Amino acid sequence: MPRATPAERTGHLAAQRYFDRTFAREMVKVQPGEYFVSADGGAMTTVLGSCVSACIRDVALGVGGLNHFMLPGAERDAGAVSASARYGVFAMEVLINHLLKLGARRERLEAKLFGGGRVVASIIHSDVGARNVRFVRDYLATEGIPVVAEDLQDECSRKLVYFPDSGRAMVKRMSATAPVDALLRERIYQRRLLAAPVVGEVELFGAARMASVS
Repeated sequence: MPRATPAERTGHLAAQRYFDRTFAREMVKVQPGEYFVSADGGAMTTVLGSCVSACIRDVALGVGGLNHFMLPGAERDAGAVSASARYGVFAMEVLINHLLKLGARRERLEAKLFGGGRVVASIIHSDVGARNVRFVRDYLATEGIPVVAEDLQDECSRKLVYFPDSGRAMVKRMSATAPVDALLRERIYQRRLLAAPVVGEVELFGAARMASVS
């Protein structure tokens, strides 16, 4: 599989930081088409509708991160599926390769999966969430990376907080239409992907309690 270049990694690395009072620590917010990694105990968060996040970490080093991606194409034929899957491959490779550069070992990696809900009205009939889920499960199985926990599909959006040093993931399930601004970003992200055919290098555009997923 193609390896992402340093320039590609930098272009899609999340940069939005804020102080989260609930957890009393700095968080990095990962938007659609972005990813983030941490080797120093940093935490990260994202909101998922139809998109999927893979949280991957080295269980010995505590180095880990997450991505936020969507497959743009419709399942019409083998060529369309292959082209669409390239976006998912890029999102997974860019995350894993960055972890390996920080000292992670592939044989020590584990994954947790989230998202893939039926929530984005403009694309709900194509069930892109289910296709995202099938892709990421197949990818990790091929790479031999075990999935140790997941919260996928259903008719809800999710807020995810991930602590790669411990592997703790916390999920807050929300109604299919909330938060509106986060789901709007997914709609814009999906439209941009559909408007940019895959040619050459892949380019990605960039009050309930939370449940802990062990």
